[in-house]
Amino acid sequence: MNSRRLWLALLAAVLVVTGVALSPFSPANAAATLTQVGSFGSNPGALRMYSYVPTGLATGRPLVVALHGCTQSASDYYSHAGWPKYADLYQAAVVFPEQTSANNSLSCFNWFTAGDIARGQGEALSIKQMVDYAIRTYGSDAKRVYVTGLSAGGAMTAVMLAAYPDVFAGGAVIAGLPYNCGTVCQYQAQSKTPKQWGDLVRAANPGYAGPWPRVSIWYGTSDTTVVPANATELRDQWTNVWGLGQTATSSATLPGSTTVEHYSDAVALYRVQGIAHGTPVAPGSAENQCGSTGSYYLNSICSSYYIAQSWGLSGGGSTPPTSSPTPSPSPTPSPTAQPCFTASNYAHTTVGRATQSGGNTFANGSGQAMGLWNTFTTHTLRQTGPNYYVLADGQC
Repeated sequence: MNSRRLWLALLAAVLVVTGVALSPFSPANAAATLTQVGSFGSNPGALRMYSYVPTGLATGRPLVVALHGCTQSASDYYSHAGWPKYADLYQAAVVFPEQTSANNSLSCFNWFTAGDIARGQGEALSIKQMVDYAIRTYGSDAKRVYVTGLSAGGAMTAVMLAAYPDVFAGGAVIAGLPYNCGTVCQYQAQSKTPKQWGDLVRAANPGYAGPWPRVSIWYGTSDTTVVPANATELRDQWTNVWGLGQTATSSATLPGSTTVEHYSDAVALYRVQGIAHGTPVAPGSAENQCGSTGSYYLNSICSSYYIAQSWGLSGGGSTPPTSSPTPSPSPTPSPTAQPCFTASNYAHTTVGRATQSGGNTFANGSGQAMGLWNTFTTHTLRQTGPNYYVLADGQC
């Protein structure tokens, strides 16, 4: 054994004796770390950019933008929300924009300021420039860019999806607000129709007709900081943009007293029973556990895991499909119009493309057997109609 290998063996022994775990998912033990990017563009919103890029990350991998909440920072969200774990596990770069107290005394992203939520302006443009920088510098796949955030970061997530639907393939709003509702939505429900909500998004890009990003919405049913009515208002906004109704096409029960309602494969609404305002986390070493508890990080379910699964980050590299605003009602459209999804059996069930019974997995609609319900068995499903999927391994 050479001296370097001997030193590594001795170090491992010391770590075991002292009780330090060598977790393959721990960002603290990874070679990569959270790094500030000094210059990424004109930065009209005067934001800071931080990024986490797994060591040796190949080009063509997905990019996630993760936006912190009020009173938080990029480092805070990096340390608690669980995204470094999935960046390592699923091989993706993560950008953590950061607000400054000079822009907002509570370090909230300014989701309510007209000059910061419009395409080509302010904070929205600064975040877009961070995405452009990541694509150029890290070789990220421009077709697999996603955004998520908590509270004010959730509201800014809705901003980015509305202002730049051509940039983001999907987004996840956690305890946030509909696009362009200002601060009034935070405290009380509104009386807008789904069309009125959808019109706010369409007005962000007059004439843009899609494709639109897929959207998931996360809410704690006991949230008193941002009233839970925002959950259904966000659902109404994005189902209307997609040309869908407001009746769920499927639903499921998840860990942490969580339920999810799916609206075709375009919009999903997750309700976490009994938790207040914060990002749902579930500390632990299992694949579907993540994060650490703290202020506005609540122990219930690892939202970052289910968000990553819904985006197909664990699916091995296929580009998630985008559909037209009004999906065809026909159960047998032409093959060229049929989107495909490659993921593990477990992931297919969590996003509503399949169901599990007795430890086995079955495609929704066709009922075709897919094998064991786990994270290791992977299949490609083709959607041939609303909530109707068929096995399409090697055919997409």
